[in-house]
Amino acid sequence: MTAPIRLTPEVRRDLKLLFIAKHALGDGSLHSADGNHSPYHHEMRTILEGLFDKLQVANSYEALFTDPHVDFVWPMLNRGGFFNSEMLCPLLCERLRVPYLGANPILRGLADDKHLTKLEARARGVPTCDWAVYRAGAPVTPERCPKADRYVIKPNNSSASWGIGDASDWEGVRTAMLGIHAEGYDAIVEPFMNGSDVEVPVITMHGEPFVMPPMLFKQADPSHLRTHAEKRDLVAREDKYTLVPFEADKAWDEIRRLTLALADVFRPFDFGRFEFRFNEETGEINLLEVNLQCNLWSQKVYGRSAVLMGWSQEDLIETIVAESLTRRGLMPQ
Repeated sequence: MTAPIRLTPEVRRDLKLLFIAKHALGDGSLHSADGNHSPYHHEMRTILEGLFDKLQVANSYEALFTDPHVDFVWPMLNRGGFFNSEMLCPLLCERLRVPYLGANPILRGLADDKHLTKLEARARGVPTCDWAVYRAGAPVTPERCPKADRYVIKPNNSSASWGIGDASDWEGVRTAMLGIHAEGYDAIVEPFMNGSDVEVPVITMHGEPFVMPPMLFKQADPSHLRTHAEKRDLVAREDKYTLVPFEADKAWDEIRRLTLALADVFRPFDFGRFEFRFNEETGEINLLEVNLQCNLWSQKVYGRSAVLMGWSQEDLIETIVAESLTRRGLMPQ
């Protein structure tokens, strides 16, 4: 069994850590728009309060507009409500020369742009289905659109399936993309793939990517398109899918290999989730996307995977932050 990495007593006592998340100051109740992000952020705050005597908490970018006088920042303000918001906290930290957890701004942008991630995958032999990106303000014409009977259209920089939709013809694709453009975001279109999502959580341990046990969002109907509202627990899933350990042994060896090949592109990133679409009938594997600094909630992929390793949620969070502090020279090896 892999042992968690521990903080030193000196770091727990003396290090000033700033945790920034949208609902970090909330009471943990379900949010009307963000759903389960509120209890997730509250859980994170509670755990960090138990790890650091000098924890500071904020819920907005303004906390980094001037020097917060801290030693380290855990930026979790990813969904800022504007285009490329995932890059802002790391950029503000870089401006202030304050060490922070996670990948640097360019790598955050690379992972957040699904088109660029797919290009990296193709360059390394990681399979991903055909796609086309349509940037906001650029022509929306059918020539580059891949051929399919059913399409998935979504913001090129979305998370948790925000703005996702499907269509069966070009007119439906075009309408969906123009709607995304109207929100100020680029759009990406690709063929719909039957199957279930294999979620591969990766953390860094002793300087190297460490692949945690994979999870499967097993779908009762392989043709169901999972929505943002379902993922945020804003509507009942009605048993459309369940999160279970991934146990397809033959496919796992290949998915693990592909995960490590792609993880090398984003190092150092501290933690990130690598997502593949797996057709259980045919065995086909395709990369969907990469989510750096993704959801760590105990009820989601990372928390469930940690349990399979014999870790508590506290073990997981302590390991991630301890490894990052070591990388940043704030804690001895």
